[in-house]
Amino acid sequence: MKTTHTDTQTEPVKNKLLELLDEVLLHDGFGDIRVEVKILKRRQKEVILHCGKQYRFVVDSPLQG
Repeated sequence: MKTTHTDTQTEPVKNKLLELLDEVLLHDGFGDIRVEVKILKRRQKEVILHCGKQYRFVVDSPLQG
C-alpha cells in the first residue's frame, strides 16, 4: 500500500513520463522512451527516464506490508 509521502515523491516522475509521452506522440517520426529503476541505500530508488536525454529522480521506496 502506498503512503501519501511516497505518492508526493513520485508525482514529478509520473508528470515527466506523461510529458515525454506527449512529446513522442506529437513528434513527426520515431520516438523511444525507456524507464530504468535502480535500488539505492536507505529505502530509496533511482528512476531514470531515457528519451533522447536522461531524467533522473530519487524517490523513497514504498513501504512493504
